[in-house]
Amino acid sequence: MSDLNTHVADYLRLRRGLGFKLVFPGRVLPQLVAFIHDAGGAALTIDLAIAWAGLPTHVQPISRAHRLGAARGFARYLQTIDPATEIPPCGIWPSVAARPVPYLWSTVDIGRLLDAARTIGSPLRAATHHALFGLLAATGLRVGEAIGLTRADVALDTGILTIGDAKFGRSRLVPVHRSVTDELASYAIRRDQLCPDAAADRFFVNNVGTSLTHGGVHQTFVKLTTTLGLRTPTTHPRVHDLRHSFAVRTLIDWHRAGVDIDGRMAVLSNYLGHVNPSGTYWYLSAAPELMELAADRLDSRYGIRQ
Repeated sequence: MSDLNTHVADYLRLRRGLGFKLVFPGRVLPQLVAFIHDAGGAALTIDLAIAWAGLPTHVQPISRAHRLGAARGFARYLQTIDPATEIPPCGIWPSVAARPVPYLWSTVDIGRLLDAARTIGSPLRAATHHALFGLLAATGLRVGEAIGLTRADVALDTGILTIGDAKFGRSRLVPVHRSVTDELASYAIRRDQLCPDAAADRFFVNNVGTSLTHGGVHQTFVKLTTTLGLRTPTTHPRVHDLRHSFAVRTLIDWHRAGVDIDGRMAVLSNYLGHVNPSGTYWYLSAAPELMELAADRLDSRYGIRQ
């Protein structure tokens, strides 16, 4: 038991030294070791790994796939030390969840959302969420990237946002339009007037001057979209859909302008912080209008509508 715990610690330290965060494996691998010990096992085997990964009830198959994936990564490392280790196969549970149908925001509804944010009871919360949702709609940032911005990350003079330690450990620079910079500058003045001694160095702060949380932003978003009548029993707008809608609007504008979509896709992919353009191409199938424009382009180029 002690040897397995030591191997887990060594494995996590090695991988993290290479730049991997391993937050989830760091949480569940000690549980795997405890399970092997309780089962009286002497080594990590396929049967034990699958039995452990399948333990949680009332979860989606992808959650079990993630657990088994953590066990697989550790097993590959451990097998070089203990030949009795067995590497569990992949594919026991589907590793890709079905993507939710995106809610595509119109410019009119984005305006309604921003107006509604201004009506929040707390003046600072109102200013913060108005600026935050506006930034997400105008740039397609992930919400975690936006609420993680520090004051130093927002260069109001040059209009450059520095996104540090984003998804997959990537960092990037995001240029924004002058209109966005002006709104952020106005928010910064209002923020400092309402909360001159903020406890957090974040650009966006809550009504007590501390960092925003994903949960808090989500709750505010749900309340606003419900009040506006945009959220119904069958329609569930997400904050992430502002990012999705930005990408779709960009592609639609490019189609209408007749630019080379394939040539520009890498630019959009980098701007959004995707690891590769394949993640961006998924947006091509996200909107009927976009699909219609793509079909028209094929028709005009080849004379055959596909």
